[in-house]
Amino acid sequence: PYRSEAEKREAFTEWLHHYNHHRFHTAIGGPPASRVTNLSGQYT
Repeated sequence: PYRSEAEKREAFTEWLHHYNHHRFHTAIGGPPASRVTNLSGQYT
């Protein structure tokens, strides 16, 4: 259980970053963010 809504939002934000940027997804051969070409710092 979270002590506040803010604590829950912070935990979700951290989990979502891990899921999209660091967790390997076998179906797509890497993390989901690796398939997006216009992420911050990747503009071409």
